[in-house]
Amino acid sequence: MRKSKTLSRIRNGEPVRICALGHYMPFYIKYAAHFGFDCIWLDLEHRAMNDREVQALMAFIHKFDIDCMLRPATLEKSKLYRYLEDGVSGLMIPHVSTSEKAKALVDACKFPPIGDRGLDGAGMDNDFMLFDDDYPARANAETFLVVQIETPEAVNNADAIAGTDGVDGLFIGPGDLGFRLKQSPDHPSPEEAIESVAAAARKHDKAWGCPMGSEEAIRQRLSQGAQLVARGGEVEALMRTLRHWQEEMDAIL
Repeated sequence: MRKSKTLSRIRNGEPVRICALGHYMPFYIKYAAHFGFDCIWLDLEHRAMNDREVQALMAFIHKFDIDCMLRPATLEKSKLYRYLEDGVSGLMIPHVSTSEKAKALVDACKFPPIGDRGLDGAGMDNDFMLFDDDYPARANAETFLVVQIETPEAVNNADAIAGTDGVDGLFIGPGDLGFRLKQSPDHPSPEEAIESVAAAARKHDKAWGCPMGSEEAIRQRLSQGAQLVARGGEVEALMRTLRHWQEEMDAIL
């Protein structure tokens, strides 16, 4: 079974370099691996991709030895662990506001005794049945579950969520969280919310992170103990490159 670079870095107390992908672009996987990223955040919550496209991308993920953290568009239990069977290194689930929901996700993503994932063993994650009988234990050890903190309720419950056995990390969604915090002036500021989540992660020795759109943001979050460093995705990269080319041509032409 392929070992997770994300989990290896988390266990060593190191930051995880993450870039995002939301479109069917196999070459992007090669570039991300080549330039030293540990993990690709594959977003299916806001982007459309069919099952066969995901399976094809997983072949490239394994070929170029980089993790995939998939954000699904469903909470259907069998669908979630099907992604793991197809070779996804971990799942990142949006809008997890309670420890009860976190536990239900652990049940879907982890084999007993941690969770209640269904057993097959004929997928890419088990090299199509060419591994031996310790597959469930190795799958538990080399796949991860990250839950997103995106509501004031989730911030209030961050300690209980972080303390849920089988949850490997917390990931703050600043867009959703910031939007919802504005609806109620009694809630903490976005920065206070982030520090509260960071404190819960530290208390329970769990990784945490969030999107980081600048060098300054990366330095700030690292100083707060963040390990899941999500820098950007293909849309931002293309926009920056096209803007640079446009400015370059304007200066010349």
